[in-house]
Amino acid sequence: MPFVLELPAQYALVLAAATTSFFVNSIHAMRTSKFRKASGVRYPNAYASAEQADKDPNAYLFNCAQRAHANFTENHTSFLGALLIAGLRFPLPAAVLGAGWGLSRLHYLFGYTSSAGPRGRTTGAVGSSLIDFILKLTAGYSSIMFVLGK
Repeated sequence: MPFVLELPAQYALVLAAATTSFFVNSIHAMRTSKFRKASGVRYPNAYASAEQADKDPNAYLFNCAQRAHANFTENHTSFLGALLIAGLRFPLPAAVLGAGWGLSRLHYLFGYTSSAGPRGRTTGAVGSSLIDFILKLTAGYSSIMFVLGK
């Protein structure tokens, strides 16, 4: 028995929100590269050593940028899955949540790489975590409704 999936008219907004997250990743990469260059940490080293970071503010900021980028990539895949699934049943709310997640992740990045250091990421972390949780619940509900044929 074939399964036919019709996308809601507003699903394009969900795809737009998903696409913007790719650019958020690029902003992370550019910011991390900027701090890598300023710190002098050479490839293949993923981070400055603790000694370097203690002595050089640029090395410390590089570590913060690198960690922010790693955290983004750790969360990006599940965010995209939840966004795309939730958007099948609730396209406009999912798209709005997706845009909010991207903005929260930028706030996380710029807060983390500010003079506040790790404390600066808090607001972005709370926002993106809350949005991510809501999207996952919505994706779960949407999946159950599809399984039940509703």
